[in-house]
Formats: sequence, C-alpha cells, structure tokens
Amino acid sequence: MIEHATRLRPIDLALVVAYLAGITLFGLRFRKRGDRSLRSYFLADRNLPWWAIMLSIVAAETSTLTIISVPGLAWAGDFGFLQLALGYLLGRIVICILFLPRYFRGELLTAYQLIGQRFGPRLHKYTAFLFLAMRAAAEGVRVFAIAIVVGVAIGTNDILSIAILTALTLLYTFQGGFAAVIWTDVAQMFFYILGSLAALAIICHKIPGGWNGMINAAAAAHKLTMFHFYWSVTQTYTFQAGLIGGCFLIMAGDGTDQLIVQRLLAAKNLFESRLALLASGVVIFVQFALFLFIGAGLWVYYSHGGAAPTTGADRIFPTFIVREMPVGLAGFTIAAILAAAMSNLSASLNSLTSSSMVDFYLPRHPEMPEQARGRMSRAMTIGWAVVLFALAMLSRRGGHVVEVGLAIASVLWGAMLGVFLLGTLSRRAGERGTIVGMVAGVAINLMLWLQPHSIPYSIAGHTFVFPKIAWTWWVLIGSLTTFVVGYIASLLLPDSETSIRRSTSNAPEF
Repeated sequence: MIEHATRLRPIDLALVVAYLAGITLFGLRFRKRGDRSLRSYFLADRNLPWWAIMLSIVAAETSTLTIISVPGLAWAGDFGFLQLALGYLLGRIVICILFLPRYFRGELLTAYQLIGQRFGPRLHKYTAFLFLAMRAAAEGVRVFAIAIVVGVAIGTNDILSIAILTALTLLYTFQGGFAAVIWTDVAQMFFYILGSLAALAIICHKIPGGWNGMINAAAAAHKLTMFHFYWSVTQTYTFQAGLIGGCFLIMAGDGTDQLIVQRLLAAKNLFESRLALLASGVVIFVQFALFLFIGAGLWVYYSHGGAAPTTGADRIFPTFIVREMPVGLAGFTIAAILAAAMSNLSASLNSLTSSSMVDFYLPRHPEMPEQARGRMSRAMTIGWAVVLFALAMLSRRGGHVVEVGLAIASVLWGAMLGVFLLGTLSRRAGERGTIVGMVAGVAINLMLWLQPHSIPYSIAGHTFVFPKIAWTWWVLIGSLTTFVVGYIASLLLPDSETSIRRSTSNAPEF
C-alpha cells in the first residue's frame, strides 16, 4: 500500500491530467473522415519520414516498464544491462542485411505474409498466432507497469489506473490509425526524455558535489561497471550474453515482431527503413544509459541519508519523483513516464489489430469491401484493448517488470526467429518440417521459462546439475532448436510436390 504522503500535489496532478487530455486530442487530429484503406490505417500510406519512424521504434521499444525498471537494475546492481544494448546494435545490422530486403519485395502489411509466401498458409497462421500470443502476454506486463506509476502518483488502485490509460490510448488509436500512433510516439518520446533529464538533474542537485560527486560515489561502489567478461549461462548480464543473446533477441524482436516490422514497412523505401532501424539502435543505447545513470544517482542519493522507500526497486524512481522533485517538475516527469506507456500501448493495439485482420480475418473474407474492412479493423482494435486490460490484471507478479516482459517475449521469439532463418537460409526447409521445428523451439523455451531453479540429477553414481539458464540466452536456444530440428524434419517429412515447387521457387525471394 502506498502511503498518502507519496502522492502528487494538486498542481502536479493537474499537469498530468492536462497532459493526458492534450496528447489524446493531438492523436485525434490524425483521424480521417470516412472509411480508409488498410494500407492507410496500418501503414499510414507509407508516407512517413525516416526520422519519425526511428523515434517511433525507440518509443515502441521503451515503454513504462523500461523507464521505471531499468533505473531499478542500476539501483540493485550496475550498468551490466548496457551489454544487451551492444547486442541490439549488432542484431540491427543483421536485420538490415537479412530481412529488410525481403520485406520490401511486394506489398506486405505484416511480417507473417512473408512466411505464407515462402512456406504456405498453415505456417503463416501459426507464426502470426505466436506473435499475437507473445505480444498480448508481454504487453499485459507493460500495461501493468502503468499501475505502478499511477498508483504511486495518485493512489488509485490497479484496475482504475490501467482503465484510464487504456481508454484514452484506445480513443486516438481507434480514430487515427497508424499515423496517430507514429506522431504521438514522436511527441511522447521527446516528452519522456525531457522528463528523465530533468529527474537526473534534480538527483545530481541533491547529491553533494553534483554530477561529479554522483559519478565518483557510484564508481567507488562499482555501480558504473558495464562489462562482465566471464562465461556463464546462469548469469543474465555478461558480455557474451549481452552481445550474442542481445543480437538474437533484437533479431527476433525487430526482425520478426509485427510491432516493429510494421514501422519498418511504413518507410518510403528500403534505404529509409534501414536508416531508421540503425539510428534507433544508437538512440536506444544512449537512452538506456540515461535510465541507468538515474538508478545509480538514486542509489548515491539514498546512501547519503535519504529516506529510501522499501516498496521494491521498480518503485524507487516514481517514488523519488513524487516525494523529492519540486512542484511542477514532479507532475511533468510522471506525465513523461505515462507518455511512454501510451506510446507503447497504442503501437501494440495497432500491430495486434493489423495481424489479426490481415493474417486471419481477410483470408477467410477475401471479397470484403474496403469500407467494411475499415470498420472491422476498428472493432478489432477495441477488442484487443479489452484483452490487454484483462491480461494486465493477471500480470501482477514479483521481479523487475522489464525482465519479466522480456522473458515472456523471449519464450516465443526464439521459435519465430528460427522459422524466419529457415526460410531465409535454407531452400530445403519445408512447411511440415518447419512446423515441427517451431513446436520444438517453443517447447524448449517453455521448459527453460518454467524451470524454477537449477536441477541436480545423477547418472551412474555421478551427480550433475542442469542450470537455470538466464533469459538472455532463450532466443538463441529457441531459434537454434527450431532451425536444426526444422531442417532435419524437413528432410524426413518432405512436403507435397506442389509445396516443394512453391518453396523452391520462392526461396531466393525470401
């Protein structure tokens, strides 16, 4: 229970309310009269500048759980999380070479249409379903992060906190489509970066010696340590896990997840799509560093006599904002964090709707008029808002929420990436075998996720330990399992002659 003393003051609360109203009205500016095409509703007519797409990618990858939980990682540990960001940069380069050229061959609305072209309709549906399941589950955790911030700020319960943000975000996403998503992302990213910079400035002001005092104290306590050069599959943040695991994580997240692929497809051409993706990696790295500096600064401040909250690492930053920041800046910063929440939620609503509509509904109703398609897309947007609200209620569990969200996504991302790699790198991979590989990939990642701890076992009198593998390795393990099992199964379970002809003819194009 959050004490009343931690709640926002009336002026700050008024600023938060004003922001919520303002960003909702801003998003509504992009609504169009009458019914629009699916290309317009889901890709904004491919008429967006690369820098707007780049900022939208950053905003989509950030979310509230990043802003409140990454500082908590530095508070409890060090800068090891940045090793993942290095892997993110490497993974983006691979995506630009391997996946993006395939996405720009044809008029695609979702990533999974490409799977259908290469393998066939069954695998198309299965990969799209994996995306829907993964994105909905992971987004449930992200939406719940809203409750942490709003609960600290104004003391509302979880249900009301999430309902307010979901309803306002749904309003402009429903009306404005993907154009509203992108441009509100741009506005909200600037807003939450300014809020985070203001918070870091206030933290440094409260620490003896300012910025230099904070850096010296944090360095002396090894809070600024970034690299951990040792091999371990049980430790989450090592250099190898960050570089290799982060590379595969972002290959799956940005290369196969409709949330990001939809943005890349909305670029005017392949060059601008690549530029947006690569530039976003640099901004993400700097942004993560900013949030980690905030966490290190909070540790220094509270270690010098501040009354540290005891409500958990994920609540350290929002509690500091409410208790310690000056009137006006506190409301501005809380509004900035909510900006990230609304940005990510709107993106998820639109991407979930686009996949549901294009990958599942339209193949069953190919003759549906364009106006009816627009109306159905809006109805699906409402439906997904209700689903995410319900999943957020089920996501109240322990741990750093940023790690919980990434772990849930990693369970299914591995199999997804394995399917895309099979289609890209192998002509012999068939639909049947790839489905077997995908099932194996999901199964192995589920086992890793559900394993509570390291498990000892005995063979011929010798005791061994099967370790609890860190989530940063899950995408790599799942994708390799899918690839190897899928390739072998394709040789043992060949497709029909028609499928083989389609697969062989399409393989170079994929």
